[in-house]
Amino acid sequence: MSLRVTVLGAGSWGTTVASLLSRNTPTLLWARDPQVVTEINDNRSNERYLPDARLSQKLNATADLEYAIREADVIFVATPAQTFRAVLTEVARQIRPWVPIISLAKGLELGTMMRMTQIVDELLPGHPPGVLTGPNLASEIISGHAAASVIAMEDDTICRTLRRLFGSTVFRVYTNNDLVGCELGGALKNVIAIAAGMSDGFNAGDNTRAAIITRGLAELTRLGITMGGRAETFAGLAGMGDLVATCTSKYSRNRYVGEQLGRGRALDEVIREMHHVAEGVKSVSSVVALAEQHGVEVPIMLEVNNVVQELASPKQALRAVLRIESGAEWEPG
Repeated sequence: MSLRVTVLGAGSWGTTVASLLSRNTPTLLWARDPQVVTEINDNRSNERYLPDARLSQKLNATADLEYAIREADVIFVATPAQTFRAVLTEVARQIRPWVPIISLAKGLELGTMMRMTQIVDELLPGHPPGVLTGPNLASEIISGHAAASVIAMEDDTICRTLRRLFGSTVFRVYTNNDLVGCELGGALKNVIAIAAGMSDGFNAGDNTRAAIITRGLAELTRLGITMGGRAETFAGLAGMGDLVATCTSKYSRNRYVGEQLGRGRALDEVIREMHHVAEGVKSVSSVVALAEQHGVEVPIMLEVNNVVQELASPKQALRAVLRIESGAEWEPG
């Protein structure tokens, strides 16, 4: 492929995506920290976020944002959801017309409750927005383990073109035109993963975890459909696939936060020691607010928010989840 790609953000997922892309097309990775840039260019590594991983020899990095986007044909944005707007504001001053902007973030913006592609539409009208999402644990993918993802855009032609940039025997990318559903699946599953982690922290068992995952899937599906997503999206990679991986993997940041809370640690302490961002912690208040706005019941997500806002202890929240009155497994409509 002859498309020039830029990835903004050199965390674990941004670095992994950039390394994958660089094998097939010219790729430039932007990082704020010049030391990270030097390490990537000289040592083919990013030890802070991907310990012991070897990056593609074809990947180049820069700390110069203007240089990074000046000639880009496609831009992937891998910054956390809460800094997404600030980065795009800088990008908007220099980007060429009609360049697609693909989000790698899985969260909602605090205050506005906006999805990342909505921010793209607001700040960069005319630039096709999209999202790459799915059960994608960076440390496994960079090590060469097989994985699948989905790229979602409203324009099928652009979507199929970008999918081919990832051509690989171990990393398969599917297409989907349900942009709303794919993006919501990635954001909402993080909240459920915190609940699953709390269950693990209490050693509640596999049955409890499975119940939280499946009832959590029902919650995110209800809310996602109400907000315009399609039911089949939440049964696919962007929904169930991502949810299962995030709720069960030892590499999951959100599950880890929940587990530590279940073991009695304070949220501030857990967040302070992490090098990575747990998007569910930041997004949960926006998720609950959206659910209230749309009149959708999300009891598990509500209890996670109570813990994050220090309105309930993890033990109280888990007990509340287990006391939720049962009825029909799937309500009509």
